[in-house]
Formats: sequence, structure tokens, C-alpha cells
Amino acid sequence: MSHLLLVEVMYALLLLLWVIFLVNFVAKRLYHYYVSKGVEKTVIIYYNRKIIHILAGGISALLVPFIFTNAFIPFSVAILLAIMSYLPYRTGRINYWYQVPNNRFDVHFCLTWGFLILLGKLIFNDWWIGVVPILFMSIGDAVTGIVRNYMFRRRCKSWWGNLMMMAICIPLGLPLGLKGILAALIASVIEHYEYKWIDDNITVPLVSFLLLSAL
Repeated sequence: MSHLLLVEVMYALLLLLWVIFLVNFVAKRLYHYYVSKGVEKTVIIYYNRKIIHILAGGISALLVPFIFTNAFIPFSVAILLAIMSYLPYRTGRINYWYQVPNNRFDVHFCLTWGFLILLGKLIFNDWWIGVVPILFMSIGDAVTGIVRNYMFRRRCKSWWGNLMMMAICIPLGLPLGLKGILAALIASVIEHYEYKWIDDNITVPLVSFLLLSAL
């Protein structure tokens, strides 16, 4: 194994450990603390999901272009996390502090994250074509959910959240120029709509990625 490959594998392991620590320690502690203070379980579960979006998915995506040259390494970590997210649903012992029955969107999140990172690098040799759509999903969509959860205390759709998402996504897309801004605007609208078999963890980054690819 070359020195560079070994270094990148070590970076991947550090990111994996960070995500595991965030999900299984920080988020779990937050859940029990706020439930003990009288916060509704569904509210803190939803907040935890969005915190994980930002601090796991968002931060990791931002780091990828600076610490990796091999796209298959972060892709492999994402697939491993998807499996780790799926198994609790499969066994019927969900991680109650951030997972809910019949809502496996966190698995979709990991899969979408991994495939867009891989495709952006392999097809265009440009990390940011994959990273920017992931940031729309990880940070923009998370902020949208936090705003709606604060306003309505439940999971729902609201244009107020989408306006906040737009305010977050436009600066995230700005490094890619006009096409990044256009992708940010469309992603902020797409997020408002949800379908039975496909959620915004797929539609937001996928539509953004296809638009950026076309342009």
C-alpha cells in the first residue's frame, strides 16, 4: 500500500469514527437530556437527524476535496454507514434517538452521499460537482427542517423553511458560478415536494447533480 493511499485510508477511518461518535454518543446524549426536560421525543429525534446531516454529512463532504484523491475511499465509508444505518431497521431494534420506524431516509442519505461523491470525481474529475449537491442536502435541507421543526413542532413542509434553505444554498453553490446558483434555487424548490417512495435526500442532491452535470 502506497504512503498516500495509507494516509487517505487513515483519514477515512477518522471520519468514520467521528460519525459513529456523533451518532451514538452526542446525538444519544442530546436525546435523553432534552426528553428529561420535557421535550417531545419526536421533536428531538427530528433535530438529531438534522444535526447528523450537518455535522456528519456536511462537514465530511466539505473535507473530501482536501483530503482525498481516491473517490472509492469516501464512497466505501458511505456504503459502510448505509449498511450500519440499515441493520437496525432490519433487526427491528432501531436507534430510537434518531431513527423512526418505516422511515429509512437516513439510509438513502448515506447512499446518495457516496454515489454523488464517486460520480462527480469519476465522470468530471471535479469533486465539487458531487460535493455541492451533497451540501444542499446536508446543510440546506437540514436548516430547512430545523426552521420548520422550531415553527411547527412537527415534521411538515413549509415555504418558510424553503426560503431559509435558499438563503443557505445560494452561498454554497456560489463557487460554481451561475450554474451553482441556479442549482441552489431549484434544489430549494424541489425540497418542498415529497413523494411516497422517494424523499428529498434523493431528489434534492440528484436533481442538483444532474443540473450541474448538464451545464
